[in-house]
Amino acid sequence: MILLDTIQAAHDRIRAHIHRTPVLTNQTINSLSGADIYFKPENLQKIGAFKARGGLNAVLHLSELERYHGRTLGPVTTHSSGNHAQAVAFAARQVGTTAYIVMPRTAPQVKKDAVRDYGAEIIECEPTLEAREAGVLEVIGRTGATLIHPFDDDRVIAGQATAAKELIEDVGLDQPFDVIMTPVGGGGLLSGTALITHFLSPETLVIAGEPEGAADAVLSFQSGRVEKAPYINTIADGLMTSLSERTLGYIREHVTDVLTVSDSEIVAAMRLVWERMKLVIEPSSAVPLAALLKHNERFAGQKMGIILSGGNVDLGRLPF
Repeated sequence: MILLDTIQAAHDRIRAHIHRTPVLTNQTINSLSGADIYFKPENLQKIGAFKARGGLNAVLHLSELERYHGRTLGPVTTHSSGNHAQAVAFAARQVGTTAYIVMPRTAPQVKKDAVRDYGAEIIECEPTLEAREAGVLEVIGRTGATLIHPFDDDRVIAGQATAAKELIEDVGLDQPFDVIMTPVGGGGLLSGTALITHFLSPETLVIAGEPEGAADAVLSFQSGRVEKAPYINTIADGLMTSLSERTLGYIREHVTDVLTVSDSEIVAAMRLVWERMKLVIEPSSAVPLAALLKHNERFAGQKMGIILSGGNVDLGRLPF
């Protein structure tokens, strides 16, 4: 169970290793949307994404436990299309251990290069969840590595919650947000955001944006069980993973809605942020803004928080 103290401890644990990213506004985007939007640009975070928070919390927590028992932390492993891979590789380097990262062969080259730059070993696999999980099991059997799951881990979720914690502390305590929005893939960021918002600003709604081409969370949210997306075809490569039972439980309890958007809407929102805010964000990061713009009448006049999840985009393959 994740409590407020759990998230506070996570924040204390990772604070020295992360940036407290700023909160940014943009009058042009406010005018287009009709809302008062406060962006939390985690593309400016270490490793270029919010995932640094959860990966660091999980690895540092493991390291603390091992030191308590007089041992050195052994190797760690995970599977990821990119940002969590970088987070675990970065965290492993911080504590001086080895990371084995299972990545789909189709993952963006910029993300693979970054993982290798942090000193991790990459094991490539087919771009399916089954292949990723099989790859991790092989690594664990061969090396004895400890799994740091991308989202089905309370230590990871508590770390991800610190982004919204900072957002609320910086601009959402005296005048609370009406809504905070995040993208949703496996649900780690959304779960953490929903939990800390429940603790610090219970009157604030939490809403997710999801690509139409990876729309499992909206189905799971409606049915109450983990569903698979009808098809996978989206530019938002970081959001192709399905929820877990753990993240679905948090989301069903504390999230108000999941809104889907098309790839064309994602690209338009991404381009808007690049042009108007001069921020390099990846497609997954643009999904909540795309959802807000699509449903602008619903959010008109409201104080909105949006977590821009990351900026690890392949500059040689921009969609505009």
